[in-house]
Amino acid sequence: MTLVQFLGLAAGTITSITFLPQVIRIWQTKSVKDISMIMMILLLVGTSCWLTYGILLKDVAIIYTNVMVLLMSLIMFYFKIRYR
Repeated sequence: MTLVQFLGLAAGTITSITFLPQVIRIWQTKSVKDISMIMMILLLVGTSCWLTYGILLKDVAIIYTNVMVLLMSLIMFYFKIRYR
């Protein structure tokens, strides 16, 4: 693994972790009233596009980051629908 690849994966990990406190908070409080459905949909579409882009480029850092963000986004989307 090169230094550039390591940097990309480290950045992806840090970026992905930023969603974790929000997911935990929603799960604990069962409150999603302050989460915008439009923002959630745009986040899911945008992240899916980034993931597709990373797959087409075969860029592991882009794929890894966007799989993690997409996973967190899908969990938040699920909570948004479930705890409406």
